[in-house]
Amino acid sequence: MKFFDIELNADEMTKSERKIADFILKNPPRIAYMTERDIGDELGVSIATVSRFWRTVGFKSIKDFKQYLEQKLTITPASKMKDILNKISREDIATRMLKTASTYLDETLKNLSKDQFVKAVKAIKEARAVYVFGPGPSESLADLLCFRLNRMGKRMVKMAKSGRELFESMVNIEKDDAVVIFGFVRMIPEIHAILDFARNEGCTTILITDMLISEMIDLSDIALYTARGELWEFHSMVAPMALVECLIVAVTMEQEDTLAQLQELHAMRKRFEQYIRI
Repeated sequence: MKFFDIELNADEMTKSERKIADFILKNPPRIAYMTERDIGDELGVSIATVSRFWRTVGFKSIKDFKQYLEQKLTITPASKMKDILNKISREDIATRMLKTASTYLDETLKNLSKDQFVKAVKAIKEARAVYVFGPGPSESLADLLCFRLNRMGKRMVKMAKSGRELFESMVNIEKDDAVVIFGFVRMIPEIHAILDFARNEGCTTILITDMLISEMIDLSDIALYTARGELWEFHSMVAPMALVECLIVAVTMEQEDTLAQLQELHAMRKRFEQYIRI
C-alpha cells in the first residue's frame, strides 16, 4: 500500500490503521483542518488509535504530518500533469504509463469484491432499465456501457450530468430499474441526490468508485472498486474501462438471445446499407 510517498505493508497494519490511511488519502484537504478527535469521530475509532497511526506511517504527530501534507495540497489539473511529467522522461513515456496502468489493474483486481461484482451483473441483467450517471471524464465510461449493452437488447438510459435535466432523467426511474453511478474522488451533490432518490424508489444502485471508504459506498447497494491513482496524481481511466468491459461481457453472457439480437442488427445493416453506408 502506498501512503503518499511512503510504502506501507497493509498486511502489517490493523483494520483501523488501514481505515485511517484510506480516509486521509482520499481527503487530504480536509485533514489540514481536522483534529485527531474529528478523525476518530468520523471513522468510529479512538483518539488513541489515531495518535498511534502517525508513528506507524513515519511521523511524530499529527502536526508533523500536516506540515508534510501542506506540500501536497496544491491539487489542480496542471499539478497532476506536472506530477506525472516529473516522473517520466520522453524516452520512456509509453513504458512508464503502461506499467503504471498495469499497477492500477493489479490493485483493482486485489480490491474488487467478486461477490459485489456478481451482484452487479445480476442487478443489471434483471433490471427493467439501467440508468447510468457518468460525470466529467466518466462520461466515456457511461457511453461505452450504454452502447454495448443497448446493442444486446438492454434498455440503457444515460442520465444528464447536472442541472434540471438530471431531474428529467431521475423522474422516470422505477423500482424495477438499476442505477449505475461512476463516483470518483468525492461525492458530488448530483450523486447524493441520485442515491437519495433511488433509495426512496427502492431500486438498486451500483457504484463504481476509486474509494475504499466513502459515504457513497454506505448509501449504495453495490460498490465496485477500481484504481485510478492517488488524489494528486494524473488519473488513469485504464482500470475503470477494464472493469466496465468486464461488466459488459458478464452481463452479455447472462442475457438470453444475445446472438439473435446481434444477428438482427447485422440484418438491419444489410437491409438499409443503400441508404446508410457502413
